[in-house]
Amino acid sequence: MRRMFINGEFVASLSGETFAVENPATEEQIDEVPRARAEDAEQAVRAAHAAWDDWRFTPGIEKCEMLHAVARRIREHREEVARLLTLEGGKPLIENMDEVEWSAACFDYYAEVGRHEAGRVIPPVQRHQMNFVVKEPYGVVVCIVPWNYPLLLMSWKVAPALMAGNTVVIKPSEHTPLSTLLLAEVAFRELPPGVVNVLTGYGDEVGEPLVKHPLTPVIAFTGSVATGRRIAVLAAERIKRVNLELGGNDPFIVCDDADLDVAVRGAVWAAFLNMGQVCTSGERFYVFESISEKFIEGFVAFTRTLRLGNPLGPDVDLGPMISAAQREKVERKLDRVREMGAKVLCGGVRPEGFSRGYFFEPTVVTGVDHTMPLMREETFGPVAPIMVVKDIDEAVALANDSEYGLGANILTNNLEYALTAAERIKAGTFWINDPLTDNDAGPFGGMRLSGGGRELGAEGIEEFRETKHIHLDYKLEAKPYWYPYDWSKGRKTD
Repeated sequence: MRRMFINGEFVASLSGETFAVENPATEEQIDEVPRARAEDAEQAVRAAHAAWDDWRFTPGIEKCEMLHAVARRIREHREEVARLLTLEGGKPLIENMDEVEWSAACFDYYAEVGRHEAGRVIPPVQRHQMNFVVKEPYGVVVCIVPWNYPLLLMSWKVAPALMAGNTVVIKPSEHTPLSTLLLAEVAFRELPPGVVNVLTGYGDEVGEPLVKHPLTPVIAFTGSVATGRRIAVLAAERIKRVNLELGGNDPFIVCDDADLDVAVRGAVWAAFLNMGQVCTSGERFYVFESISEKFIEGFVAFTRTLRLGNPLGPDVDLGPMISAAQREKVERKLDRVREMGAKVLCGGVRPEGFSRGYFFEPTVVTGVDHTMPLMREETFGPVAPIMVVKDIDEAVALANDSEYGLGANILTNNLEYALTAAERIKAGTFWINDPLTDNDAGPFGGMRLSGGGRELGAEGIEEFRETKHIHLDYKLEAKPYWYPYDWSKGRKTD
């Protein structure tokens, strides 16, 4: 059994309770971890708060060196960490090898960004004065992380929070806690005790106590809209800062000038990467009418070539979905749109030959419209609904017909198409001809129901710093505007 990480030590929950972690490809138990409760949250927050008293004043160059050390240790254990990610999360090993590298790169990036500046000097309003704008850490940051990219989305929160001078308590998903605990073992020990803490458990049992705790002024969360709303309400009671990335229902436009072979491959990958369990998956496709027949034919044909199987590989493109509940949610949505008149061209069923594991065939759906839940809600599964449109204006209008605004994609070599869509579509990230690619220096986050705040880039570290103005007069002398007032000055005379 793996244990939680509090104040530099691996510990059991105070209650002694545990829960099992399952392999979604085999439905077998991998390990068990502590089931944390409010009393464990109290311990972790107190440890993080005590560590913050020193960590906040640790010089930037020292924090920089420690974050680089974390990145090195992650890379040294890349294969071990990636394998564990695959066992508990179901993504193909080849994708998890990338996730481990991206996570290490994020720590390297913020190690450098965080020592670049800590504020600015502004012009004074009087002689012999100086004015400083100083960026300070908040204190203890709660990082609540989802199961689809457990380490990457953790690093996007933890690395900037630490470099800004905060300490953290991480609550990984109950589906995928093992890889985060392994990182605590192999990498986070490069940091002083209490700077990083990891609690394993369920949202209502330990996540909520962390959000409500008086010593956690910042909550960084990636997950569902429903949970994000709950966190926002709880945080508002104490006027806490929240950074919420709440998923999306991302549009994907394919224009009539696109190379169809390239467009099909890019669109299929955007739809089915990690079984569609990506917050920026292509979830609704808008294809120009003039190419729609050939595009759909190619999309279906290429989808049928994708290889499902053991995510440890080799020769596998898709693993299982994360859980039975997630698969059943997708099945119910497909049943609903079939009733509404949509047509499933391929997939839509559990594959033959898989007696265990939460596998599902990648699915292509046509005959959809904006009355259907596939086009209105986040699916988070391997389903690609395709809708035919007349032109770029209709595609943009439909793309904007949504409560979400996380990402959007377009495939085109027409500059007018690309920039018209980029300018008009409401989305935190807009990809032109390269779907779903992230850049550590480019801010990531949503609009509308997709949340608020930004991760990555300079904006990412600003989420974890608050601003102080320091006014300095280096000559102590009485000011003419102090008491007693001289009423003769400035008085209107006849």
